[in-house]
Amino acid sequence: MKKDLPENIVEDISIAVSLEGGTPETKIWRVYLINQKNETLRNVLVTSKGYDRSEGKDIKTSILRHFLGDVKGRSSALIEPIDDALFGLTNEYWLSYYIDDVIYDKKFIFLPESIVDSNFIKLPLLNKPGVLIG
Repeated sequence: MKKDLPENIVEDISIAVSLEGGTPETKIWRVYLINQKNETLRNVLVTSKGYDRSEGKDIKTSILRHFLGDVKGRSSALIEPIDDALFGLTNEYWLSYYIDDVIYDKKFIFLPESIVDSNFIKLPLLNKPGVLIG
């Protein structure tokens, strides 16, 4: 039963939306997985989707699956570029990976309008401005 399964807690792993540059009219945004552990994450899979309910209508993006392979300790991996037009949606990233034949998974959610300048920090390991969920 579900109660008999061990709780595999995800720690020291984050998803970040980073401002990469561009012009004031066209900014370049990318989504990264940040592994602050000293261990390698194996067989990393991330699914991403955006959704919202506006004016009685459901808005959904396609579900994308990103296989990142192995992500070394104290490193980051690019998941996908993201268009700032999606920042008004809920953006969900579901992460799964293995450490020592044990599977871990966690859902990371960027709420609508949470990717704004006032939430920017200097992203660990990337040293770029962005929004971090961990």
